[in-house]
Amino acid sequence: MTAHAPQSVRSNWLLADIGGTHARFAYAAADVATPKPIATYEVARFSSFDTVLAQLLIDWREGAQPDTRITKVCLAVAANPDHKEISFTNNPWRFTQAEVAAQTGCSDIQIVNDFAAVARSLPAITASDLEQIGGGVSQLGQPMVTIGPGTGCGVGTLVFDNAGKAMVLPAEGGHVDFAPTTDVEMKVLSRLKAEFGRVSIERILSGPGIMNLYRALGEIHQLPIANVSSEAVGDAARTGDRLAMETMSTFCSILGSVAGDLALTIGARGGVFIAGGIAPHYLDLLHQSDFRARFLAKGRFTAFNQEIATFIVKHPHPGLLGAALLCSI
Repeated sequence: MTAHAPQSVRSNWLLADIGGTHARFAYAAADVATPKPIATYEVARFSSFDTVLAQLLIDWREGAQPDTRITKVCLAVAANPDHKEISFTNNPWRFTQAEVAAQTGCSDIQIVNDFAAVARSLPAITASDLEQIGGGVSQLGQPMVTIGPGTGCGVGTLVFDNAGKAMVLPAEGGHVDFAPTTDVEMKVLSRLKAEFGRVSIERILSGPGIMNLYRALGEIHQLPIANVSSEAVGDAARTGDRLAMETMSTFCSILGSVAGDLALTIGARGGVFIAGGIAPHYLDLLHQSDFRARFLAKGRFTAFNQEIATFIVKHPHPGLLGAALLCSI
């Protein structure tokens, strides 16, 4: 019997995109920054980050990568990445860089905001994973901005230096003030202000935000609240339910207005990209809505925004793609 030579240990990067609802993991070879998915876990099924990371390492090594040495870790998190302890905005997990190093055996750990990772992915996303809404063009080498309604609402910006090198500007744009522009939206603001005090755009442009909007509009029109989840509201809108239709229409309009504000603020001639878990599921409603009209409704600067393209990101894992690209720096 001929003895087989032992398989060489492979060096890989461990990548993660962790939001309020799902934790997505992938790996990439150090010389090929293309992420290969490992697993996606529901946050609610794990009591802590260390338990999901332990499960991930078991699943990974029992699967296709039994002989792997982790040489770099990049975690894209829906949280402020600069704190010593990472504390998520919309899920109960907490962890430190030292704890991740101890579990993975890797000391080279990079922690970034999840929408910094999404922003970094934008130049690498192909046309087949984008759906344009309205006119405008994406100008090469110009600032690009992404906003993503999901469990929360992330915002990230990508700019380029004179040599064309991409640089991410992470921020917390999902927590700026909601600015109503119609009489009904002002009534919505009044009701949400009574409940929350300050009303950020995340209070509307997110899954929980759809429910906030649905309940507020139900109160305004004195209509019964029949649906108990944002998914149910979206489904009901497609079947002609009046309150659900107005909720989703208003959601899309406000998203267009906020996207237009970001385009003006950033000068996003490279395009505005709608990512996150919600928009790709409602492409039909977005196309039927006033999204693009509200994007353009900027008074004396309508012509400025008219030149800027708006896209829905259909790529399944832009955060993991961006984390791989950030790892390669």
